[in-house]
Parts: sequence; C-alpha cells; structure tokens
Amino acid sequence: MSTHVNAQLGDIAKTVLLPGDPLRAKHIADTFLSQVEPYNTVRNMLGFTGITPQKEKISVQGSGMGMPSLAIYVNELINNFGVNRIIRLGSCGGLQEHTELRDIIIAVGSCSDSAMNNRIFYNMSFAPIADFELLYKAKQVAQELNIPVQFGNVLATDNFYDDAEPPGWKIFSEYGVLAIEMETAILYTIAAKKKIQALTILTVSDKLVTGEQLDAQDRQESFNQMVEIALGL
Repeated sequence: MSTHVNAQLGDIAKTVLLPGDPLRAKHIADTFLSQVEPYNTVRNMLGFTGITPQKEKISVQGSGMGMPSLAIYVNELINNFGVNRIIRLGSCGGLQEHTELRDIIIAVGSCSDSAMNNRIFYNMSFAPIADFELLYKAKQVAQELNIPVQFGNVLATDNFYDDAEPPGWKIFSEYGVLAIEMETAILYTIAAKKKIQALTILTVSDKLVTGEQLDAQDRQESFNQMVEIALGL
C-alpha cells in the first residue's frame, strides 16, 4: 500500500499500462483484459489488474494530467509495488502537417518546457529517451498488426493553454518534434534513474497546426490501436 494506491503487494503486475484518464484505464481493462480485479479507487484514480489475450498478467493505472501527477504514480508503482515496465498510453496534439487525427506516435525521446528536470539536473540539460528494447519491440508489433506508426521526438509541456504569441510549441515544430503532450519527459527521466523500462505510445487527438480535434468521448474510448500495440510488448 502507498499514499495514493490502496493495493497490496502482489495486486499489481510488473508491467503497467499508464493512461492519464482513469476512465480510459477502466475502458482498457473492460475491453482488453480478462479476470479483471480492481485494486485502486483513491482519488478515483482507478487501477485494475487482469490477464492479457496472451495470458500474461498486466495492470492498468490512471495517472492524471501533467508531470507532477504522473511522477507520483510512477514513483509509487516502482518503489512500493516492484513495477519494472511502464507503458504510457495517452493523447497528444500533432505538430506536423503530415500527422493526422488518430495517428499513432511512439516517443523516442522527449523535450520539455517543465521546471521538473531543470531542478533535478541543476539547470543542465538531460535528454530523456525511451527504453530501446520496448521501442524496437513496438516497431515489430505494429508491423505485425499492420498499424502505421510514427517514431520521433515529442514535447512534454506544463502549459495546456498557451496564450503566448507565438505559442511555445511552434519552435519545437520547426525542429521536427511530432507532437505535444504533458508527461513523457518525467516518465523517461524517472525510468532512467530507477533502471526500469518505459515507453510512451500516443494517439493524435488534435492538430495544433490546423485546429482539428476529437471530442472527449472519442478521446476516451476510440484509441484501441495503441493498446493493441502495448499488449504485444
């Protein structure tokens, strides 16, 4: 048991899928897993453990929005429950013209405008990157499932509503960053320190370059292809 997860040791699998939205966590458990057991309701940040179609034990845990929230759950999952593989499943905003709604992006690395890593590294730069084994396996699984995937850099931001002119994401777009989201930089940083495997798989829910977007229900329930990739890892 930890401060924010009311589970017992053994309730949570060594591999955890980590969507931000707790209702997306429930959707994943209900749709893809069998023998599902709920283990967490603290702050309504739902967590479930079940069996994959490949007959492997796996957990799925909501983590909330933003790097501070995700960092709480990642630290507790690792430190209190022995989790050693975390696969973030999230939505993102496309920053390139060629990136369309519902496209899947796998984050090779993550830029950030957050102060979290600046504080950790005393204002020096750290380059948070994905675990290569998971990255390589994700490419293989996507090919086997015939699911098109884009690999590249993403931007993890603290600022969902950016009123600056021009907005901060534009400079990252010019340097080829594929998408903007709010968590990956700190996930990859914690994983590096704790010596665990981590990977972020994202589905494009809106395009900042055009203003197109999916509605909330579509964001919550329609992102099944990235879950299929994650379950094959």
